Amino acid sequence: MEVSLVNAMSRETILRQYLDTVRYQYDHILLDCMPSLGMLTINALAAADNLLIPVQAQYLPAKGLEQLLQTISKVRRQINPKLKIDGILLTMVDSRTNFSREISALIRETYGSKLNVFQTEIPRSVRTAEISAEGKSIFKHDPNGKVADAYRGLTKEVLQNAEKRRKHQLEQLR
Repeated sequence: MEVSLVNAMSRETILRQYLDTVRYQYDHILLDCMPSLGMLTINALAAADNLLIPVQAQYLPAKGLEQLLQTISKVRRQINPKLKIDGILLTMVDSRTNFSREISALIRETYGSKLNVFQTEIPRSVRTAEISAEGKSIFKHDPNGKVADAYRGLTKEVLQNAEKRRKHQLEQLR
């Protein structure tokens, strides 16, 4: 797909054009992207209304976050001015290691005053690594495990934030 977009007209907005034709059929459309800044990710950023940024609690992903934020800023300026960042989600957090705790704290310290950093953290889990290769849901494989619980917590947090945003917008209209 990435290769076929290279020569396409308006290649940055092809996904948005398609989603605009089906958007009315859904309450929410989730776009899950690979950790790259290629044309597919740019298309997703051009099509999205809100953005949740997962970042592994490791050095290189934390370092790459700044580059992603610069790309998001360019997309906002040039393609999708309505794009909003809902927050940063720390993933693969191993709270048993000092390094993982330090990276989590660093991300919260560096970005927390400018962006929402979700309170919920997705823990590292061997079970999650096993099922990702199988394409199974964590909720089917280990519904009572710590990762499934963390995703439930994230869902509640995202919905609470959306409700706060909705109330704020209603207040602005008054």
